[in-house]
Amino acid sequence: MRLDHFITLNLVYPLKQNIKKNREFKIPILMYHSISDEPENGHPYFWINTSPQRFTEQMQFLHDNNYKVISIEEAVNILTGNSQPETCSHVKHATRNPQLGTDNYVVLTFDDGYRNVFTNALPILRKYGFCATLYLPTNLIGTKSLKGEDRLCWDEVRELRNSGIAIGSHTVNHLQLKVLKREEIEYEIRSSKEKIEENLGETIYSFSYPYAFPESDKELKIYLRAILEASGYKNGVTTIIGMAGEADSPFFLKRLPVNSRDDLFFFKTKLAGCYDWMHVFQYAKKIMMAKF
Repeated sequence: MRLDHFITLNLVYPLKQNIKKNREFKIPILMYHSISDEPENGHPYFWINTSPQRFTEQMQFLHDNNYKVISIEEAVNILTGNSQPETCSHVKHATRNPQLGTDNYVVLTFDDGYRNVFTNALPILRKYGFCATLYLPTNLIGTKSLKGEDRLCWDEVRELRNSGIAIGSHTVNHLQLKVLKREEIEYEIRSSKEKIEENLGETIYSFSYPYAFPESDKELKIYLRAILEASGYKNGVTTIIGMAGEADSPFFLKRLPVNSRDDLFFFKTKLAGCYDWMHVFQYAKKIMMAKF
């Protein structure tokens, strides 16, 4: 068994059931990539594929447990106290589920623009009336991934948008921002937004940072927020592990990674905030790598 899996299920989850709920209100933002049966190598922590069967089971779980699937914008409004959401699904909202220990809001996101979001995920989302946000690296539209998986074309992106899937930016070239010059970062952030707006005929407001988010670099974070705001973005999602909380900046929202190894019980514990402990090790690794 994976160590993160073992600790979450056997230590964190039982402990969480016996302590009072944290006062800070939080919302899980789920981070998906490819909805595919393609096998993956390496440690399961780094997998990006979620099988259609597993994805269906997870969406069924959200439906059966009265989760209210909301947009990124609605989540930000709730966390900042600006408004209550209007659901983008037909799921009835339960204000609190004692078994899960959290209010039943959840956000669905997809990174990288894989075509199987259109072919495999969309029919499942339609079945349950769920919305989501899809983040696109604009120069990769219509190409194949390094593993040979097809990426979306613009016609498919437009159909997804017409089906209630919000579109956000994931840069132009899907590069690690922390290694780029400032003018290159600005190009990646501004030009991707402009390209999406040109093809969709509407303004987009959400951004997703590629790769490991440089959370330990305070100067870079200040710059990134300034560029996002100046470019007209209103929020940003990261790869920082955890539930999005009231104390988080709308431009640096945490997310929970999901893949085919997340069975329903593990999925449930992530939704309950029991995987947030992994951020300690994720952050420590970034600090260590920054020193070399």
